[in-house]
Amino acid sequence: MNSILIVDDDTTTLEMLSEFLKDEGYLIHTAEKGREAINIVEKDLIDLVLLDLKLGDMNGTEVFHEIKKMNPEIQVIMITAYGEIETAVKAIKAGAYDFLSKPINMDELRIIIDKVLEKRELLRENRELKEIIKKQYTFEGIIGTSEKMQEVFSIVKRVAPTDSTVLIRGESGTGKELIARLIHQLNPRREKPFIKISCAAIPEGLIESELFGYEKGAFTGADKKKEGKLELANEGTVFLDEIGDMPLSLQVKILRVLQEKEFERLGGKETVKVDVRIITATNRDLEYLIKQKMFREDLYFRINVISIFLPPLIEKKEDIRCLTEFFLEKYCLLHNKKIKGVSKEAWDWLFKYSWPGNVRELENIIERAVVLAREEIITSRDLPPESMFISEEDIIKDRECTLDELEKIYIKKILQKTKGNKNEAARILGVHRNTLGRKIKELEIKS
Repeated sequence: MNSILIVDDDTTTLEMLSEFLKDEGYLIHTAEKGREAINIVEKDLIDLVLLDLKLGDMNGTEVFHEIKKMNPEIQVIMITAYGEIETAVKAIKAGAYDFLSKPINMDELRIIIDKVLEKRELLRENRELKEIIKKQYTFEGIIGTSEKMQEVFSIVKRVAPTDSTVLIRGESGTGKELIARLIHQLNPRREKPFIKISCAAIPEGLIESELFGYEKGAFTGADKKKEGKLELANEGTVFLDEIGDMPLSLQVKILRVLQEKEFERLGGKETVKVDVRIITATNRDLEYLIKQKMFREDLYFRINVISIFLPPLIEKKEDIRCLTEFFLEKYCLLHNKKIKGVSKEAWDWLFKYSWPGNVRELENIIERAVVLAREEIITSRDLPPESMFISEEDIIKDRECTLDELEKIYIKKILQKTKGNKNEAARILGVHRNTLGRKIKELEIKS
């Protein structure tokens, strides 16, 4: 039961408010003087204070500041008479929740109390959740309360200290690069370079020289020798992201690096020896690509020594709350905002949405909400309009489609929502713009 302290030197007002709020189901404490009110707050658990600005022994503003010093989480509603509104506004700027003018409208009082107690409960839940996250669900800076993420953390703990090759699988936006970096940080190679190479973002004609480097005169414009990413990462870790998009012509060369720890630069004859750990990641079905002769089976077996699957956000909705709290704190600091929680309606929205862009999309939406927030609490008004998204039901309707057909349908819908803006569509989809362009071409999606 929530407890409310009413502080007013007017006996009639004190009795009226006390009887009304008792009937509403609250535990009521009363005080006619400021010092008496402070003593009650010191010894009793108080959730809300209704505080008159004019008291016999102390100014209401002084009492307000004393209460906030003792317990900053206690919410205070100021009660004012005509001519005291300016003082009440100053109190609100100092941290009071709101003010009511005499004579008090009981319906208005009921509404404000409901709001302020909901806010207090949110703040309490947020504080408790942050403590839980710190104690139980954060693994080296990565958050996950779900059983599936706890299993991921368990595998990472065991594989990270070794030099075994790791394949990280999962949809775009699930955090594959984050896991790859974590594995590197928990390995003795942590002081050496971690170099990421996106096999989908780099044009096919350039990726070989990026990986292996080249000798002077290897091609037009090669006026000096250049070391590739594999050499630069010597004794460290190379992260081959989106390896399912690597051209077949390069796959055999990567296989040699994995097996022999050696290669030749483009245009060169000298064998270069390297000591690198290789971690790979993909959001594609490698087994299907092997059947289509688009991915080498021998390379698949070499990279799939240890496999880590990152589940989509829709399969670990338990993580939405702690991830939201983490991103809320992160972007409040970044944008110098003071957001203290999320409203019930906003939480309902976050849990109902199907999250095709996974954790990356959740992070983007929370940053947007922090920037646009009108109040101390994130509300549904601060979240994107529903028309920007495709519901889970929309996807289920198309479940008889092949994966390529479903992918085509979804990309088309996102392009429609963004009015053909490919940069924005790529951001929502959680892919590089070049990857989106290639998909549009492969799936024959008309602009």
